[in-house]
Amino acid sequence: MALDAATLALTAAELKATLTDAKIAKLFEPTRDELVLTLRTRTDTYALLLSARSGSARVCLTEESFENPETPPSFCMLMRKHLTGGRLLDVHMEPGDRIVYFDFQCTNEMGDLVRNTLCAELMGRYSNLVLVQNSKIIDALKRVDFEDSDVRQLLPGLPYTTPPKPARPDFLLVSSASIVAAACQRDLPVADALNKTVAGVGPVVCREAAWRAFDGEHLPANELTEEQKRKLMAAIDELKEEHATGGTPCSVTDPSGKPIEYTFFRPQQYGEKYIIKEWPSFNAMLEGYYAEKDRAERLRTKSKELHKAVHNMYERAVRKQAARQEELAASGKSEKLRLYGELLSANLYLAQKGMKSITVPNWYDEGKEVTIPLDLRFTPSQNAQNFFKNYKKKQTAARMLVDLLAEGEKEIAYLETVLYEVESASGEAALNEIRAELKSQGYLKYYKQRDKRQKPADFLRFTSTDGFEILVGRNNAQNDKLTLHTARGKDLWFHVQKAPGSHVVVMSRGKEIPDTTKQEAAELAVIYSSTYKAGTGAKVAVDTTEVKNIWKASGAKPGMVLYEVYTTVYITPRDELAEQLKKR
Repeated sequence: MALDAATLALTAAELKATLTDAKIAKLFEPTRDELVLTLRTRTDTYALLLSARSGSARVCLTEESFENPETPPSFCMLMRKHLTGGRLLDVHMEPGDRIVYFDFQCTNEMGDLVRNTLCAELMGRYSNLVLVQNSKIIDALKRVDFEDSDVRQLLPGLPYTTPPKPARPDFLLVSSASIVAAACQRDLPVADALNKTVAGVGPVVCREAAWRAFDGEHLPANELTEEQKRKLMAAIDELKEEHATGGTPCSVTDPSGKPIEYTFFRPQQYGEKYIIKEWPSFNAMLEGYYAEKDRAERLRTKSKELHKAVHNMYERAVRKQAARQEELAASGKSEKLRLYGELLSANLYLAQKGMKSITVPNWYDEGKEVTIPLDLRFTPSQNAQNFFKNYKKKQTAARMLVDLLAEGEKEIAYLETVLYEVESASGEAALNEIRAELKSQGYLKYYKQRDKRQKPADFLRFTSTDGFEILVGRNNAQNDKLTLHTARGKDLWFHVQKAPGSHVVVMSRGKEIPDTTKQEAAELAVIYSSTYKAGTGAKVAVDTTEVKNIWKASGAKPGMVLYEVYTTVYITPRDELAEQLKKR
């Protein structure tokens, strides 16, 4: 779902009413496609998000907390130079287009008052943020040179021009009669014909007009009767009237719980299984619709490099383990070398130097004959000694390979846990802890802590229905800290069986832990593990024991612990449990 001009106009109107005369206090760029402005009015402080990300371009107020990069990007520095302290004079739109202008009164380096305009162009993959002064571009978030486009360039110093407008008329500005007359010339279903005819609205508006006019019946536009055309015009006028009176911000969620649509009216085109939610404002609707999607995208961008490095380490360890297993299988044939050495030594009198092979009876196999290959360069005695030497080498290698294979299994298991941690990391602080852990284990040689002021991430904290505190480690370092240093003897420990996951501990505080709390802790152990997939209803094995039964082997990697006395329970987690226990 892309933000259309009709919904954007109502959002911009809200921003104008809320933010006019507000001053920019802070400005930062959390990701390469987003800008966040902290604006203060006389009574309140607001965070304005301007996103130029192709899949979720928008402008809206946000309550989400962003991690501010220690080293601001160059575009962010430029924005701070020209906008910090500026007062918002106006918020207005390019008619019929998805461009919002934020006009600020700022002070330049000479102390003179200037008018700077931040243009938010929200056009899918062409979305951009452009700072303009006196109709000239100061800079753009995504520069567009002559190689990128021969129609419109966005470079510092060039005049700012708006993108070419579509040839189609604006849905909100032309009459319904004109829209219907143009649509009925197309040999397409009514909704598709409307979508091809007008601009400024998304497909959801065109589908809604067709649905309201014909009650869900799919009709070809070029076959409509005069009565049907009048019904379609009435439906279009009804939607226009809803927009003119301020609209109703609504989002649509499908039966699986996934948000699929939002618009400025309460849609009638969806079935009973779809959930229609009304929001208090268009800003709240956009924030709610995109929040989870964008949070995951930001984290994916930040963790991409680390995930690739850990994945390569894991693949390398798996390949090395496979090579060792092949080598061990080959070393199992070393008994033949010993046999050749013994038989050749017993039959030296039959052999002469220069022979390529010798056939002798094998007393280990009922006297059956066996042919022994010989090296022409050596005497029969030297050949026999070589067989014994190679036999001993193979035996030594086999013993070493057994130990190396055991170490390889531990390394693969450890890297699996790190991969899970990177994929489930909640933010930059958690990723930094994982980087530091990998450096301490010798996997990352050149990692340097980027932000020494950044506090380490805390355990995930929950409160059970019975009032007991449940702590969950976010990564291997936290798992060790939680299990070996924070928890005490009678505290109860949970972990999914034979799979990467968080350590979960119920803090008993000297009290008997009820079964309800044990059940909830076991469910959290599944939710915060690599085995968890929402909505599957599958049972997962979870081991539980008192913390006093857990110890760590010497030299074991972070997060790897041992225990012998334990109970295994099989759990089907409730998908909403974590949020419920967090709120408590």
